[in-house]
Amino acid sequence: MAEKKKRLHMQERTAAERVRDFQEVPLGYTPEEAMAEAKRCIQCKNPLCVKGCPVEVKIPEFIKLVAEGKFAEASRKIKETNALPAVCGRVCPQEEQCELKCILGVKGEPVAIGTLERFVADWEREHGKQEPRRSAAGSRVAVVGSGPAGLTCAGDLARLGYQVTIFESLHVTGGVLTYGIPEFRLPKKIVDLEVEYVKTLGVEVKTDMLIGNVYTIEELLKDYKAVFIGSGAGLPKFMGIPGENLDGVYSANEYLFRVNMMKAWKFPESLTPVKIGKRVAVVGGGNVAMDAARVSLRLGAAEVTILYRRTQEEMPARIEEIKRAREEGIVFKILTLPVAYHAAEKGWVKEAECLQMELGEPDASGRRRPVAIPHSEFRLPVDTVIVAIGNSPNPLIPMRTPALKTEKWGGVIVTAEGLTSLPSVYAGGDIVRGAATVISAMGDGKRAAKAIDRLLSPVKQ
Repeated sequence: MAEKKKRLHMQERTAAERVRDFQEVPLGYTPEEAMAEAKRCIQCKNPLCVKGCPVEVKIPEFIKLVAEGKFAEASRKIKETNALPAVCGRVCPQEEQCELKCILGVKGEPVAIGTLERFVADWEREHGKQEPRRSAAGSRVAVVGSGPAGLTCAGDLARLGYQVTIFESLHVTGGVLTYGIPEFRLPKKIVDLEVEYVKTLGVEVKTDMLIGNVYTIEELLKDYKAVFIGSGAGLPKFMGIPGENLDGVYSANEYLFRVNMMKAWKFPESLTPVKIGKRVAVVGGGNVAMDAARVSLRLGAAEVTILYRRTQEEMPARIEEIKRAREEGIVFKILTLPVAYHAAEKGWVKEAECLQMELGEPDASGRRRPVAIPHSEFRLPVDTVIVAIGNSPNPLIPMRTPALKTEKWGGVIVTAEGLTSLPSVYAGGDIVRGAATVISAMGDGKRAAKAIDRLLSPVKQ
């Protein structure tokens, strides 16, 4: 029996090199590497990988085309269901979805589906031709937000012939892809090009349009047959402990927004600074916490510490992001819970008061509940604290739309197909889930697009 070929892992820039700048860390595949990895796929008759993909990419089909060196055809195959392949190939947690289902992963390593998707998207960007803008004659649909949920919903509806307009509150597009994910993990030129592709499908994008202020949802319904709300989760959460209002204590939202959107990493070339000391503590264990910690190193912090109340095994961050953070020298203080922050002169934070924790019985999330160890208090010297414990849905639209039903924590209540309590109004992504993954938001946008199509084209039912 022939020996199984090992998975080809992407080459990466060394930690010593990459912590000095904001350039991308993984280098991607060469064409030869992509073809070799694609040939590992055994082309299952019942491809479980597709069932693990929230946007239903035809995975075996595009991989077969890569194996044959037909990269342009592979790109077209992916874009039949996914308008943002360059984004997904970089930030989608494939290890928990499509790759988790890969049959090769039972006794070895799964096919590198995400890396192959990234390769195809990058190859198409470098070698492909811009598609001509399509014109649509169908019903008009409004999409609120140009993040992953909104872009996916808009792209799918445009392909179906609808006249789609995206209303984006900021002056640039991309939503969390632009303001929330650092340049070294998702270059903004990639996001811009993905948005441009959606525009070629016939989607109109209007920026500086804060829905809830400029127009209400009810006003949009006067001009549009349906509305999809994908306005995200930009309201930061705090722990409610003493000292969180001290100078030097950031929400991860503000911190990353300043760096990503306002180019604080280019100060003074950019006019927005970020004051950061030599000792930075980041509270949380998700991808946002890893992003904030790794950004802090690149901004000049001498020591960056992750404070997380459970163990590394319970961290929700992607394994590869934890690995890269450790490689770059970030310190992990697990089973550690901050309970207060203390100030130096003039109100700047100087210490984080913490408790040591141990794991008890599982909680509602299935993870073991952290329990404080009595008399385990200690203080950690800090100059900056970044709180990265999650976000709540943006509250403006629910506040201005009284008939829109929401959960107590702020999420918009929807049916399985994304329909809200208002007729012809759908929602998806973080406005429904709270802070979640890019790919789950895209899946919501895709489901809502199908539902809107059924609503507006009953003949298709």
